Amino acid sequence: MAPGTWGSLGALPLAWPLQGAPAWAWALAVGAAAAVGVWACGRAARLLGEHDHPAIVWDEVAGCLLALAWAPPGLVWTLAALALFRLLDVLKPWPLAWLDRRVGGGWGIVLDDLAAGLAAGLALASAAALTSP
Repeated sequence: MAPGTWGSLGALPLAWPLQGAPAWAWALAVGAAAAVGVWACGRAARLLGEHDHPAIVWDEVAGCLLALAWAPPGLVWTLAALALFRLLDVLKPWPLAWLDRRVGGGWGIVLDDLAAGLAAGLALASAAALTSP
């Protein structure tokens, strides 16, 4: 039930120790998650015989981790990052849908989620800037 949401929640244990960390630490964590994801998701897709099978959720971990990298500290911002990432991942507006359709293998599985994470993160950063005193 809702495997993508469960995968997104899997980013939380990776994000918590990074709270307050410099941008390079977040970039390293997201890069590592993406690299593992490209390999693991590509391999899983080959084994399952289906591109981006619902059981493949590491791409959500990597994408949500990227969204969380932009979220200010606090539960409300964390929940907003999760919700916005999931919304974008499910709806797949352009260019996410284009990436999902056009890029194959592990990169294709992970790249649209990274794009959703980036879009969610930029929206969160913008909202935070507008709401800060």
